[in-house]
Amino acid sequence: MAGTTVTEVMAELAELEDPKVREVNERHGDDHGVNLGKLRALAKRLKTQQELARRLWATEDTPARLLALLICRPKSFERDELDAMLREARTPKVHDWLVNYVAKKSPHAEELRLAWSADADPVVASAGWALTAERVTKKPEGLDLAGLLDVIEAEMKDAPDRLQWAMNNCLAQIGIAHAEHRTRAIAIGNRLEVLKDYPTSPGCTSPFAPVWINEMVRRQQGG
Repeated sequence: MAGTTVTEVMAELAELEDPKVREVNERHGDDHGVNLGKLRALAKRLKTQQELARRLWATEDTPARLLALLICRPKSFERDELDAMLREARTPKVHDWLVNYVAKKSPHAEELRLAWSADADPVVASAGWALTAERVTKKPEGLDLAGLLDVIEAEMKDAPDRLQWAMNNCLAQIGIAHAEHRTRAIAIGNRLEVLKDYPTSPGCTSPFAPVWINEMVRRQQGG
């Protein structure tokens, strides 16, 4: 489907709009009613189209932006372009996909991680913490894990929701991936009690860090 126009794609997205899906999404702060499975199927048909992705992003429409993140070429974005996109990503799902599907694969990921982590905007800072959690798991060399735990211990309890969630994820990943810091990570989680009462569906692991860490370690050890 190369050569597809923004107008054609927008018309197709409009057809996928479902009021019931929108109602559920709006409870989570996402202003769209497109089933994500159908959106992914559309992305699969379109395949990778970087210029179309840029034009879809420019519409500022949430489903169009989500689609753009699925059909883009993550390594093709410049550092400043990704920074601007993150600051424009108004809804949680767009923010989440931009960080996980694009920023994590970018050659500028480390530079952005450092810049975003230090940003005064807690939503931008949460993206920095998400990139930090990725490094904790995949490329921890050079990270000051004890220092990260110090910051989490001091700041996570009173952090705004999305920043708190990202810091909590980082805390859990440190505890899961690094046995030498596990006891302290669990102790911090138990003391701060962040997300302790978070409603968890049957069969899902609680995001409360001590429970999360212990469950993942148990699975890794074949328990």
